[in-house]
Amino acid sequence: MSVIYVLLTISIIVAIIFFIAFIVAVRSGQFDDDYTPSVRILFEDELVKDNKSKSLNN
Repeated sequence: MSVIYVLLTISIIVAIIFFIAFIVAVRSGQFDDDYTPSVRILFEDELVKDNKSKSLNN
């Protein structure tokens, strides 16, 4: 029974460590996406052209 308490304590400590690492990564800007917004308009233009060509063919 004492093994369960030890494993539970260790797992909670590991979970807290990963949560703190995640919070530090978010605050430092690790997950900021600087590339996609600058090229998003290019992808939308291609989709609009594809939709127009499909509607003209029908």
